[in-house]
Amino acid sequence: MECEGLLECFHGLKPLDRQCFTTLVESDEPMTIDAVAEAVDRERSTAYRSVQRLLKSGCITKEQVNYDEGGYYHVYSPTDPKQVADDMQRMLNDWYAKMGQLIREFEEKHDRSESAQASR
Repeated sequence: MECEGLLECFHGLKPLDRQCFTTLVESDEPMTIDAVAEAVDRERSTAYRSVQRLLKSGCITKEQVNYDEGGYYHVYSPTDPKQVADDMQRMLNDWYAKMGQLIREFEEKHDRSESAQASR
């Protein structure tokens, strides 16, 4: 597994999401959906869905840019890698604690079953 594969593993992201993320990371400035779609050679709606998954996972941020004459558009940038890594570490710690609890419950349940059979 590559380190970028962690995004897919932790957040259930798709290969296209990873491609969009890499595009945003490699860009010198925030990008619009249209620019992301062009960079990954996909339809705007497909790129939009991918960017929405990245936003939901916290891997990227969205900023509103206002036109002087009214109206606005959004641009997207990668989230600080330390923050993304901290979030993944927190998720891993939570998972580890939950699995530890389930293992203890498994052991207790089956230990009681063996004790009950032995006392018969």
